[in-house]
Amino acid sequence: MNLTLKVWRQKNADAKGEMVTYKVSDITPDMSFLEMIDVLNEGILNGNIEDKQNYGPVAFDHDCREGICGMCSMYINGEPHGPGRAVTTCQLHMREFNDGETIHIEPWRAKAFPIIKDLVTDRSSFDRIIQAGGYVSVNTSGNTQDANALPIPKESADSAFDAATCIGCGACVAACKNSSAMLFTSAKVSQLSLLPQGEPEREKRVLDMVNQMDEEGFGNCTNTGACAVECPKEISLENIARMNREFLRANLTSSK
Repeated sequence: MNLTLKVWRQKNADAKGEMVTYKVSDITPDMSFLEMIDVLNEGILNGNIEDKQNYGPVAFDHDCREGICGMCSMYINGEPHGPGRAVTTCQLHMREFNDGETIHIEPWRAKAFPIIKDLVTDRSSFDRIIQAGGYVSVNTSGNTQDANALPIPKESADSAFDAATCIGCGACVAACKNSSAMLFTSAKVSQLSLLPQGEPEREKRVLDMVNQMDEEGFGNCTNTGACAVECPKEISLENIARMNREFLRANLTSSK
């Protein structure tokens, strides 16, 4: 496959970025999208691919390349993680594209996700939301109860597990025209509020995490559902409804 790539290049957080065009060839359909970028970078390094502006290799985040770390976040032809559903960028294969196609590659665009370089964005705002309340109290006095001894309804356990599959990639924010982090935050709230281990901090957790989300500069929920459509782990919108209920409950309780 021969492809034309239009890639966002930005030397650092303060530099003005631009779209730069590259030509790549000998791309096989079975390559992952990140492997294709590896080929691009190898070509730039060895001089086989022209780099007029001297940007050097394209900087992009990656780690496990197995769809579970959430690092490989980028817009591909205007879609978070590219075409297809329930896949991350590293799980996207070049068979989804046609020979001779032009592919546009950009970083996340959100105030709370400032660009560091090229396709790399700072998503530490998600970490701060989790730090605000994404934890449970653990009694380490010697009387710790085995988690498996706590009876949990299967429906609650399944819902908590589904919420816990969120990998924090930020596709929900990227898909939302308001750059809302409601789906991410609600998934982290839900996975703990549904379990008895999360009960002690239940009210404080939702208040602190929502407040931190707002402080980070994320927008309001648009109610369009674009976040759930683009989520590679198919996190349900039900989590947002649950978080809203938890938030209202906590506010009413704390105001008494």
